Amino acid sequence: MKKSKSFLCVTLVAAVIAATFVACSKDDHKQDYNPLIDDPKEEEQKPPVPDVTPTGRSELYRPQIHFTPAKNWINDPNGMVYADGTYHLFYQYNPQGNDWGNMSWGHATSTDLMHWTEQTVAMTRDQLGAIFSGSCVIDKDNTAGFGANAMVALYTSAGETGDVAGKQQQSIAYSTDGGKNFTRYTANPVIKNDDDNLRDPKVFWHAESKQWIMALAKGWKMGVEFYGSADLKSWKHLSTFVVPLKGRPSLLWECPDLFELEVRSEELGVNSNLKSQTSNLKSKKWVLICNINPGGPFGGSATQYFVGSFDGHKFTCESMPKVTKWLDYGKDHYATVSFYNAPENRRVVLAWMSNWQYANQVPTKQFRSANSIPRDLGLFTCGEETYLSAVPSKEMLAMRGAKVKKPTEACEIVVDLNNQAEIVLSNTMGEQVVMTYDAAKQKFTMDRTKSGNVSFSESFPCVAEAPTYGQVKQLRLFIDRCSIEAFDAAGKMTMTNLVFPSEPYNNIKVKGGKATIYEIK
Repeated sequence: MKKSKSFLCVTLVAAVIAATFVACSKDDHKQDYNPLIDDPKEEEQKPPVPDVTPTGRSELYRPQIHFTPAKNWINDPNGMVYADGTYHLFYQYNPQGNDWGNMSWGHATSTDLMHWTEQTVAMTRDQLGAIFSGSCVIDKDNTAGFGANAMVALYTSAGETGDVAGKQQQSIAYSTDGGKNFTRYTANPVIKNDDDNLRDPKVFWHAESKQWIMALAKGWKMGVEFYGSADLKSWKHLSTFVVPLKGRPSLLWECPDLFELEVRSEELGVNSNLKSQTSNLKSKKWVLICNINPGGPFGGSATQYFVGSFDGHKFTCESMPKVTKWLDYGKDHYATVSFYNAPENRRVVLAWMSNWQYANQVPTKQFRSANSIPRDLGLFTCGEETYLSAVPSKEMLAMRGAKVKKPTEACEIVVDLNNQAEIVLSNTMGEQVVMTYDAAKQKFTMDRTKSGNVSFSESFPCVAEAPTYGQVKQLRLFIDRCSIEAFDAAGKMTMTNLVFPSEPYNNIKVKGGKATIYEIK
C-alpha cells in the first residue's frame, strides 16, 4: 500500500522528535551566563573604537563570507534594523576579551547584507548592569517623544549579585544620528524585575491593535511574556505563552521573535520572485521564534518555533504540543532574530553560529564566533502542519562568481540530487565532511566527526540529521573557513555546522548527483 505524503511527513517528524529526546538526555546547559567581571557599581565605560586593521583575515579560521568583528567575542545578534538604505547589526560583544563577559552592544552596518563595516561599540554597561540582548525599532511617528524616525533600542539591563546574574530588567535608549550614538532613557528600567528570568525584548508595531508589542523570554522559567505600549516607555502585561515540553524539564528560553508571514502555495526556490508570488497566497499565520538551550535536536542550543495566531494580546499555537519544529537542524544556529523594517516586506534573519556546549572552547584566536549568512523566511505546509522555510537571501546569489573545478576556502556548491546521494568534502590531510540524502526516508545528514579539529569538546563530534518534508532536488552548500551551511534550494531544510579543518577542503566527490562549484566574489 502506498503511504500518503502526509503520513510520511508525520512519521518522519515523530522519529526526529524521538531521536532528539535521546540526544538531549545529558544535562549540558551549565554555562549559565556566569560572571560579569566589572564592578556592578562602576560607571558606564567609554565605548572603545574597534581595531579594524585587516590582519585578522589571514587567521586560519577567520570567515570570509560571514560577519565577524576585528577581534574579541560575539554571540547573539541584537537590534537588527533597516533604516535609510542601511542594515544595522548590533550584537552581544565583549570589548575586553575572547570569552563571554562584559556584555555590550557591538555595531556594524551594511548596504547589502554581505559587506559589513564595524562601527564604534554602541553601548556598554551602566549602573543598571551589563547590556544583554534586545531589539531596535524606527519610531517614525515619534510615539516616544525622542523625535520622528528616532532609532529606539530596547534591551535587558542585567544587574549582578556577586558573580552571578541577578536582576534582568528592560531598558531603552535612543539615537537620532543613525545609530552612531545612543542616549539612555533617564527613567530606566521601563519594565522592572527582581530576578534573572526575563530578558531579550523583541519589539514591533502592531497596526491592528495600534500599539507596540514586546515579546520577552522567561529564561529558566520557560515561556514568553507579551507586553503592550503606546509610547515605548510605559508597558502593560498582556499575556503569557508557556509550553509543557515533555522530556525536557530544564530549558533556558531566550531571544524570542514574533512576526506574521504568508503561507505560499509554491516552493521558495533559488530563483523565486517575490512579486510573482503575490497571486499565490493562501493565508497568513504568525510565527513565534524561541531560542532554546539545551534541548536542541542534537544537543545544546538551537532555534525552535511555533506557528499560530496573534490577536494583539495573546499568541495561540495551532499544533501545540504535537510537533517540535526547529528552524535549523545543525549544531550551530542559535539566537535567530529578524530585521525590523526590512525592505519588500521580507523577513530576513541572522543567527549566531555556535553552540553553548563549546562556544568558549572553539579553536579561534583573535575572534570567537560569527553570524550565519542572511536568510529569508517563509511558510509552507506538509500534511496537516505548517513549517518555516528558509532560503539564502537574494544578496547571496549576487555574490556568486565564476564556476571553478575544486572547492575553495569560501565557495558555493550547488548539487543536483538523485533519490539517494552522498557528498564528501575532503582535504589532503584526510579530513572530511560526509553528507547523505535519502529521498525514501526524507532525510539529510551531515557527519563532521572527522572534519578536522574536533578534540576541544566531547560535544563537538556529531552526525546531524534533518527531515526534508518531501523530495530535495537541489542543495545549496555555503562553505567558509570554519562553517558549512546546507539548504534545500526549495527552502524546506537547513543545516548549519561549524568545522575546523587544518587546511581548506579542496576536493569533492558526489555519488548520486552532480555538483557545480562557484567562487564567491
